[in-house]
Amino acid sequence: MLVLINYCRFITAVSRWMACVASVLVFIMVAVIGYEVVVRYFFDAPTIWAMELAVLLFGPYFMFAGPHLLHTAGHVNVDILHSKLSPRMAGTVDCVTYPLIAIVSVIFIYQSVPIAINAYNSGETSFTAWNPAVWPIKMVIPAAFLLLLLQALAETILAGFRALGRDVKL
Repeated sequence: MLVLINYCRFITAVSRWMACVASVLVFIMVAVIGYEVVVRYFFDAPTIWAMELAVLLFGPYFMFAGPHLLHTAGHVNVDILHSKLSPRMAGTVDCVTYPLIAIVSVIFIYQSVPIAINAYNSGETSFTAWNPAVWPIKMVIPAAFLLLLLQALAETILAGFRALGRDVKL
């Protein structure tokens, strides 16, 4: 049982750390877009890279925040029934829903790994005037879904403890 709890603590800590790292990207995106606004409207000198960079940074921000949001129940959901259940019954329901998230994560990993490898091998770029490499962003997809899979498994374990009447604090 201690091994399972330590697994949950470790994966949740990794998810939290990745979300914190990803949150830094928001500040970079704001700075890049702010720079673009200033040079475009005050100096009439728009860039060819700023908006594309902001879009490319939004992907990793969004993807790496997901596993931590899964742990904190930060995703949008319909909580009409779940909130009325006892902790044990809610844990039982979660023991069904979290494995579904894990299954979807496995499907996304299975589908995205070949695409990411192909993008890396071909040196894929965006084909715009700036033309940055996009393979690093495509590598984020399977990595983020792997972390989501691991977090979904940790949440399943924690839900199992709740279903048994044991609340584990991380």
